[in-house]
Amino acid sequence: MTKNRLEAFSDGVLAIIITIMVLELKVPHGSELYALQPLLPVFLSYILSFIYVAIYWNNHHHVLHTIKKVNGGIMWANLHLLFWLSLFPFVTGWMGENNFALLPTAVYGLVLLMAAIAFYILQLAILKLEGKDSLLAKAIGTDIKGKISPVLYLIAIFSVLINPLIAQSIYVLIALMWIIPDKRIEKVLFEN
Repeated sequence: MTKNRLEAFSDGVLAIIITIMVLELKVPHGSELYALQPLLPVFLSYILSFIYVAIYWNNHHHVLHTIKKVNGGIMWANLHLLFWLSLFPFVTGWMGENNFALLPTAVYGLVLLMAAIAFYILQLAILKLEGKDSLLAKAIGTDIKGKISPVLYLIAIFSVLINPLIAQSIYVLIALMWIIPDKRIEKVLFEN
């Protein structure tokens, strides 16, 4: 399989994920502004998840531009990532429909954590094939954000026991850390 086919497949899956999430937004019953109030948690969770899918799409795009070829390990690692991302519509809807309750908020964080781990595994698969001197290896360097994010997800998951709002704040903080596409990869790509 070529990297272009892998990228096209992944783009299609991510587009479907976003489509499913937006279809979970239900039309309010009533034409008054207050009819939107019960939908606010669902809409806020949708916004957060949309941002996360966009972050993964951007970073996935950048990472795939650093590679020359694809093997079975990369394909399986990519499918592993897509599996966790495909759960975003479910956990987004569950959390929003239940007003950011404890268990749905914790499970949302668990899916975010697993997606981060899956992305890391994808990077490892690429590094294994491309080598320690690859463009990706040069670009990610020590990968501080990539190492901090899983720790913050774990903190958020356990913080729901104190208050789910703390977990939500941490999820937003992590999204803000990643919202700008990774300039390290762009820099390495433009230099070569």
